[in-house]
Amino acid sequence: MKKQVQLATRLTQLGRNVKDQYGFVNGPIYRGSTVVFASVEDLEHSRAAFAYGTMGTPTIKNLEDAWTELAGAAGTVMSPSGLGAISLALMSTLKAGDHLLMPDTVYRPTRKFCDLTLKKFGVTTEYYDPLVGEGIIELMRPETSTLFLESPGSQTFEIQDVPLMTRLARERGIKTIIDNTWATPVFFQAHRHGCDLSVEAGTKYLSGHSDLLMGLVSANAESWPALRATYDSMAMLPGAEDCFLALRGLRTLHIRLQEAQNRALKIARWLAEQPEVKTLLHPAFESCPGHAFWQRDFSGSSGLFSLVLDPAWDKAAVTRMLDGLSLFGMGYSWGGFESLIIPFDCTDYRTATRWTHAGQTLRLQIGLEDPDDLIADLRQGLDRLHAPA
Repeated sequence: MKKQVQLATRLTQLGRNVKDQYGFVNGPIYRGSTVVFASVEDLEHSRAAFAYGTMGTPTIKNLEDAWTELAGAAGTVMSPSGLGAISLALMSTLKAGDHLLMPDTVYRPTRKFCDLTLKKFGVTTEYYDPLVGEGIIELMRPETSTLFLESPGSQTFEIQDVPLMTRLARERGIKTIIDNTWATPVFFQAHRHGCDLSVEAGTKYLSGHSDLLMGLVSANAESWPALRATYDSMAMLPGAEDCFLALRGLRTLHIRLQEAQNRALKIARWLAEQPEVKTLLHPAFESCPGHAFWQRDFSGSSGLFSLVLDPAWDKAAVTRMLDGLSLFGMGYSWGGFESLIIPFDCTDYRTATRWTHAGQTLRLQIGLEDPDDLIADLRQGLDRLHAPA
């Protein structure tokens, strides 16, 4: 395929070969465990494209190849969930006795994996302020093997200076991993900005329809052998049907992200003008910490952001607001076609930073509904804040 075509065109072509598919547009679903060899010699030397189901299938390889090209990587492996992909990436760079630097704003299940599982295997995790910048040098030790980044941060959307931090890590022989789920490679090219490994929860925008769980890890040439070896030793791969659905989602990823961006920006601008909203935490807005890095490094913004309400409204008032919403569902995950909203409070589990906002906080996922309808739903919800208890 010619590389000079635009991204939207590339997404329609990646991970499929019509000639090998008897002319059908999409590749078939290969399900299976056993692979039959033609001879003893082939069996003994594993002379086959696929030797066993845990090593992949044509369906899985189609998605791996597509994501590798999209991410600008040397290779990709997959997992049945985003957290599984994070675990794979970390296990490929860490060993007993290592020191791991983790942003304090990281996805909470990642924090639990570090504090419970990695700790049990002798890995020390130290949490850092995601906006520390060059100060990260002061936290690096001789035994530091991995610097993890998540930009923007989970829930509160701090944007990190990724090129600076990856450069400082590389100068000291430290591997870098980024959770790039919010932007996807469409809006942020992690490897181009210096990251050794990039994690994506395909559950979110790659799926786009809230009907599958998947994680992907792409790696540069230097980190690819260790990642693939870790993956092969664990055989933690997704099912063929999920890979087929992810490939289908890939075709419209760019269009859906553009629409999510446009609708989210319209709603965020409206929210920023409402008297009940104190602070908007959206990377495309100056009120978001690290906004200048987003302007410099990203080519767009997705449909997920947060806001801080005026401190006048307590939890009971926010409960009235949320319970009466008709278009916004309350549920975890994001990236699907439906809009979601959840309250959150990160004060109890962050250790390297202190959350200083006094108001109640909400995270919004803007789906593909008409934005005017969503705004009307939110306006009615904000009106309920003023209702008597």
